Amino acid sequence: MFPNKFPDWHPESLTAHSGVGHDPVYGAISTPVYQTVTYQHPGSELGAYDYSRTENPTRHAAQEAINRLEKGAGTLLYTSGMAAITVLVQTLEQGDHVLVTEDAYGGTYRIMVDVFSKFGISSNMVNTRDLNQVAEHLGPKTRLVIVETPSNPLLRISPLRELADLVHAHNAELAVDNTFMTAIRQRPLELGADYAVYSATKYLAGHNDVMAGAIVCKTEDQYQRLNDFTNATGSALGPWDAWLLLRGLKTLAIRMDRQESNARTIARFLSEHDSVRTVYYPELAEDSARTLHMGQALGYGAMLSFLLKEPDRYIALMDRLKIILPAVSLGGVESLITHPYNETHREIPEPMRRHLGIIPGLMRLSVGIEHIDDLLNDLSDALRG
Repeated sequence: MFPNKFPDWHPESLTAHSGVGHDPVYGAISTPVYQTVTYQHPGSELGAYDYSRTENPTRHAAQEAINRLEKGAGTLLYTSGMAAITVLVQTLEQGDHVLVTEDAYGGTYRIMVDVFSKFGISSNMVNTRDLNQVAEHLGPKTRLVIVETPSNPLLRISPLRELADLVHAHNAELAVDNTFMTAIRQRPLELGADYAVYSATKYLAGHNDVMAGAIVCKTEDQYQRLNDFTNATGSALGPWDAWLLLRGLKTLAIRMDRQESNARTIARFLSEHDSVRTVYYPELAEDSARTLHMGQALGYGAMLSFLLKEPDRYIALMDRLKIILPAVSLGGVESLITHPYNETHREIPEPMRRHLGIIPGLMRLSVGIEHIDDLLNDLSDALRG
């Protein structure tokens, strides 16, 4: 359990001090890696820690750091972002129903359709930008709505405040996958969401060297329910991965600043390039979407997608890039590019992919911290070929 009061510091200060103060013995500034399974205790009763599946001091420090950023009631860390989504849905019951943003990450689609449908939990992919469509699909058994905004990979914007009101009016809960924005740019709990969900592998850790997931809960009851389930099922993050995540958090704010600055410049460059048909980036969206986004976020983020005029050139583009690396992840200090149609979203049936606009030639770019001139030159050379 975490305290309800947080230091009145800016996010930049909170991230820089992630984990500070968690070594009561020596006062180490860097939280120690408590690489232990169990803990010695007096014969009369268990101590503050008893078994690392239940609680671990390193993981506790990382959870507390994320929780302070989000101003939540409690945060839990998992072995991956998909493990976090899994636990959230596993707390539902047979016969319950889930709604998911229609152009969400392909892994989210796969786990709902291929896994949870076998256990009697049904789901629909809906356009969460359209409140009327969401309302039409909200039924008496709908218990959870999972939203991505901006979505992956088309960077579409859903209205979080209005969705929270609508979902709560139907006695369901709202979970927001905030991986793209992080609490530095968007705070779902303050906008009415019940959970902020992360692939902490991405921006929170930031260095492509650790897999982790996170759920931040709005209320203590939600936290306790998930904590009990997590302890029972054993999907909690290990101490070494928690330490790597904690180290990455310390530079989250400055990384996001640099990556977003690079992304804004690249988005404008691509929007004027002869080889590019369309650029998907919140700053370049139509006025209503851009205004909506900036009414619930503090920046545009560092993810963008663009559609090539000649779709078949996507392989040559990736092969010619030198600094920007073809890879399926995102959010790290290195710039990464992928082709969602046959990579990150291949689990989604082809007719649905094409209907959503996830088509051949659509490239998703995770912009890193490299020098902007090098990134622009790399893209210019690759697109020229």
